[in-house]
Amino acid sequence: MIDDLKAQIAALRARTAPLEPGLEEREALAQRALAHAQAFLEAIPDAPSRQPAADVFLHRLEPEFPDAGRDPAAVLDYLGTCVEAPGFATTSPRFMAYIPGGGVFHAAIGDFLAAVSNKYSGFASAAPGATRLENATAAWLAEAIGYPTGAAGTLTSGGSIANLSAVVAAREARDPDGGGAVYATRFAHHCVDKALHIAGRARAPRRTVATDERHRMSPAALEQALAADQAAGIRPWLVIASAGTVDTGAVDPLSDIAGICRRFGAWFHVDGAYGGLFALCDEGRERLRGLSLADSVVVDPHKTLFLPYGTGAVLLREGQHLLDAFSASADYIRPLGDFDVGPSPADLSPELTRHFRALRLWLPLQLAGVDAFRAAQSEKLALARYFHARLSMLAGFDAGPPPDLSVVAFRFLPEKGDADAFNERLLHAVQEEGRVMLSGTRIDGRFTLRCAIVSFRTHIEHVDEAIDALARGVSRLQAP
Repeated sequence: MIDDLKAQIAALRARTAPLEPGLEEREALAQRALAHAQAFLEAIPDAPSRQPAADVFLHRLEPEFPDAGRDPAAVLDYLGTCVEAPGFATTSPRFMAYIPGGGVFHAAIGDFLAAVSNKYSGFASAAPGATRLENATAAWLAEAIGYPTGAAGTLTSGGSIANLSAVVAAREARDPDGGGAVYATRFAHHCVDKALHIAGRARAPRRTVATDERHRMSPAALEQALAADQAAGIRPWLVIASAGTVDTGAVDPLSDIAGICRRFGAWFHVDGAYGGLFALCDEGRERLRGLSLADSVVVDPHKTLFLPYGTGAVLLREGQHLLDAFSASADYIRPLGDFDVGPSPADLSPELTRHFRALRLWLPLQLAGVDAFRAAQSEKLALARYFHARLSMLAGFDAGPPPDLSVVAFRFLPEKGDADAFNERLLHAVQEEGRVMLSGTRIDGRFTLRCAIVSFRTHIEHVDEAIDALARGVSRLQAP
């Protein structure tokens, strides 16, 4: 029986050989993958910013999941044609529709090395080096937004999980039994609603705070709402402000809001997923005054630090609140000892199993240096002002309020006809052209165009292209 079992095991082992390629095969595969990546990167400057989604079916793999491995060249060709090309090209310097950061190459190397080592970064005892980097990068982010010693944070998959983590920490700190009221403007990101639902606070009293002419939270309206609730016996719990709203990039008056929250004992949370990390550069720090006064802040390095998707962070001014909300253990994962590398990331977030995310942030900062990121951020803020100034000079355009950060919300006002319908057609014309990618939204019922300048690859010539694309679109639509 043992001999038969050993023979069966040997046969199964032989069939697993493709899972462990040898040195020469690894080198060949790595070189082929690198060549594929290099070709992709070299094509970015002239590639369309959007290609038809139907191209995903230009080729089909039959069967899609084969019993035996395929030729790597064929697999990479399929990947390039049917996966990388269709849809939005968020890597394009002319992609100004939404807020990705383009994906710096150094971060891809970091992801590769993290995947090869496969370090489990959840617990210090399993990977003290990885844990130290996780805590070091979170501490650097906290320092970048102006938080003092004693702050703590953790890397997440993005702003949604980061906002959820902040809401849970705020719940445990200030509203464990429920009943507290929530305050936000109509421009708060929809993931906040989802976070409140998951955290068991979907039915909390909700107050929509009025905004000013630049779509920023009104401190006077906030104070009035808090005072009214307090007088009615409803406890103010959570105030959610924005450091860069989705629609217009507006930054709420954070210092004023912080003072109001202190007076009423409310937890002050800032969703800075888009704009919070502009605090790294001088111009951004000035526009984000008061950010460091928040009890919790969400930032997304995959936006304004230009990392690949899947890199967010939640930061708390008093880090103990994260440990209080998320620390847990079990016999099978008890620490093997004490390590002077800070808390285990699993005790700071909902995640137990987690990718070694820190390397995709730590490595670019080491290889490129912080100043390169700082300069790129300043450039984006300047480019947004440039776009707004140029658009203001074009007949028929309402450039909207000057940008707080790097998003410009604007409209074309035709001399006759429905302005909303015209702007929808204008956006469609620009997108169909495929050269420049912009997006649209509705603000107070009016269809509005958006230009979001965030990619590290976007420079002044690309902004000029966006202006030219808009001008061409208007000319075509107004042609007799």
